[in-house]
Amino acid sequence: MRFLANENFPGEAVAALQSDGHDVAWVRTAAPGSKDDDILSWATRDGRVLLTFDKDFGELAWRFGLPATCGVVLLRLPMPEPGKVGAVLAARIGERSDWPGHFSVIEPTRVRMRVLR
Repeated sequence: MRFLANENFPGEAVAALQSDGHDVAWVRTAAPGSKDDDILSWATRDGRVLLTFDKDFGELAWRFGLPATCGVVLLRLPMPEPGKVGAVLAARIGERSDWPGHFSVIEPTRVRMRVLR
């Protein structure tokens, strides 16, 4: 799957997803300091699902009108302990393959998903 990890997404989780075979671009290394609109444009252009801890992307995703080839996964989880963060976050994201076309929220005990327009 093609992901775009927001700047606030842990590097250990980026590496874990890449080692699981996912194509992950990371804002922190490729375009640090990017504006949220530019990040969503990037996700749209490259057909990537945005991974973020930033709640602002909820409203922006709807206003931006992301196509079904993209999506947003908002992680609302307590940060796992150091050394486990990559494995824990990658495992939660790897539980599903239907992230594109949805605004999704991963919480400790459930995943909520809404279809994007």
